[in-house]
Amino acid sequence: MLTGEPNVGKRRTGSEYNCFPTVVTEPLPPPPAGVNHGRKRHYNEHSARAVKRQRLNPSPTSSPTWIPHSNLAVGEPSTFAPVGSERFHSSPPNTEVLTEPQNLTSLRVFVKDKLSGQMVDLFEACQQQTSDLDRKEACRARLQVDIQKQFPESRLYLTGSSMSGLGCRSSDADLCLVVTGNRRPHPMDVLCQLQRDFRSLSYLVRIQLIKAKVPILKFKERGSFLEFDLNVNNTVGIRNTFLLRTYAYADVRVRPLILVVKKWARHHQINDASKGTLSSYTLVLMVLHYLQTLEQPVLPSFQKTHPECFDPLMDIDEVPDGPRHVRPYTSTNQSSLGELLLGFLRYYATRFSWDKQVISVRQATILPKTNSKEWRNKFICVEAEPFEGSNVARAVHEKIKFDAIKKCFSESYQMLNERKDLASILALRAIINEELARR
Repeated sequence: MLTGEPNVGKRRTGSEYNCFPTVVTEPLPPPPAGVNHGRKRHYNEHSARAVKRQRLNPSPTSSPTWIPHSNLAVGEPSTFAPVGSERFHSSPPNTEVLTEPQNLTSLRVFVKDKLSGQMVDLFEACQQQTSDLDRKEACRARLQVDIQKQFPESRLYLTGSSMSGLGCRSSDADLCLVVTGNRRPHPMDVLCQLQRDFRSLSYLVRIQLIKAKVPILKFKERGSFLEFDLNVNNTVGIRNTFLLRTYAYADVRVRPLILVVKKWARHHQINDASKGTLSSYTLVLMVLHYLQTLEQPVLPSFQKTHPECFDPLMDIDEVPDGPRHVRPYTSTNQSSLGELLLGFLRYYATRFSWDKQVISVRQATILPKTNSKEWRNKFICVEAEPFEGSNVARAVHEKIKFDAIKKCFSESYQMLNERKDLASILALRAIINEELARR
């Protein structure tokens, strides 16, 4: 069996799983407290522990470095987590720094053909830059000050692809407002109030309330490309952000492959859950599942190997620290980026049984499609990760949209298999030029 083909039926042994070796710089701090294995640790919601600023800057270092601090900025979660080409720090003078666990030099090891080289070129042009995240953080910090005038017992978190390492220059910024207190208001009540308040803020434009299962407030920053989606108390998004970050940096091929798949889906217009196709989150889980189920897996299931690091009962303030306790993982799979992309398309075009199987990243396997409410009469079944059992692909509820998605996988696989040219399945040069124009 080829290394690019899933093998979901085999049992696999994993030795030591971890994405981020840790190097501590001087002065040496006391070791951070370990994960509490599900026992909640209680803090004052506005203690120093609960607040800090998130900033990102490039670093040539290839191993994460942690420098502790005692005074954190107001309203933030702890942000120790793998960040790739970025590092976090709080407001000066105290800093917590995390540098890049991997770099593009190691990525080049997996560039063995023209297709792989094209994928790296696209990734380098499109990946989120430090300046992009700095702008998002600056707006988040400014918003938090204004929001706390109305909701003093609240904290604003930057979540989603901006923080997971899976974002690109054109990615929207996801925000989660955590409102605490004895009587929590309904999310829609909060969003309606914020919609009124935001209209008086000169730095925000195009404010729109979207009523959905998870309602959001959409808005743009005046004079920039930045677009924001703000939800209230959807804390599972914070947990998912740091779980996905763990997967994103477990292997140097993960982020480029996911970015290319996202761009491919956008080019073929199958990447919008509001229009009955696949959400970005669903696409990410589909890629992770494929990488987990190869004969030589690229990824394990970190929820299975390190459940204590992703405990759903863990305090939100502790969630960003979870990945620090994940042990090293090294894949024996040496497939090139191009081979993995072709294998991904082949898997969903010819191997995966849409009508019989459920994708599970949590279990690193496929599950049988049962007659339960979540899977019954659903065209695509992708288990939500890691804290809910719902189907994140439930937006695909029309057969015509489902058929269009399957057709995209089939035709793209055939075209790419024949030509081995990324430009045959997406507008490579146009996408790169669009992203470069944002610099």
